Parts: sequence; C-alpha cells; structure tokens
Amino acid sequence: MVLKNHMRPLISAVLCYLLHVTVASAQIIPGFADYSVTVIPPNKPAQVQLADAQSRRYASRLREAGHSKPNFAGHYVLASWGCGASCQMTAAIDAKTGSVIWLPFTVCCWDINIQQPLEFKTNSRLLVVHGARNERGNGTYFYEFDGKRFKLLAERTKPAT
Repeated sequence: MVLKNHMRPLISAVLCYLLHVTVASAQIIPGFADYSVTVIPPNKPAQVQLADAQSRRYASRLREAGHSKPNFAGHYVLASWGCGASCQMTAAIDAKTGSVIWLPFTVCCWDINIQQPLEFKTNSRLLVVHGARNERGNGTYFYEFDGKRFKLLAERTKPAT
C-alpha cells in the first residue's frame, strides 16, 4: 500500500501514541512476594508509644490495635478506622517497640467492587492502596514500608470522570 505524503504524519503520530500506551501499560506492578519479610512476632506486644499529637489524639484506637497480633511487614499491626463517610486513616504499630508510623494520608472513595481500600500481608512490606489519597486523585498506589515511612513505588491512576 502506498501512503500519500499528507497521511504520513498522521500515521506516525498514531504509531507513536500506541507505542507510548504500550510502554506505559507495561509498567511493572510490585507484588507482595517482591517485598517479603520473615514473620517473627514478639512474645508480648510492646506498649504503644504516643510520641506525637496525632497519636495522642487517637490513643484509644492505637492502644486497642496494639493488643492485636502482627498483620503486616513481619511484626507490625496495621490499624485502620473510619474518619468520615467512606474514609479511613491508618497507622502501623511496631509490636516490638510500640512506635507508631502514620500513613501520611487518608484513603477514601475506593471503587464499589473493592472490599477494603488497603491490601497487605503479614509476610510482606508492600501496601497496596485503592482509592483517593486525601480526597485527591483516584487509582491504585503501591508503597514499600521500611519501618519508618511508606515509600511510593508505583501508581495506576484512573482518568478523571
């Protein structure tokens, strides 16, 4: 097939777009096994440390969760509770030391087909967040927890509607 000269820029633009979409959709999505840890729960959970104003404000919730067995990243308790209509706030409690590390945003507005906005495992440092962070954006976000903070690894955002 012979392309007319005026069609070549259009065909070139379409091919560039398709290549861009293919490369973008091929982004590697982190998996729980990629961030595995050994689960070593303490014999007795440490007393929750209320070292900052936010932790003191939610002391009852944190202390209650601190009695739970670890459910995240080997020896942490990931605790979440409501902060409004379809909104959750979350903190990781170190069962060995009692230190509290806050997820630096609330999560809301997850899709109706999502049971829980957070996915996590006891034997992994990966946290998968579905929905909007601080009521902005919408998508799926992948975080690695290093014991001090949650580091964004990848995201799959949804177009605004």
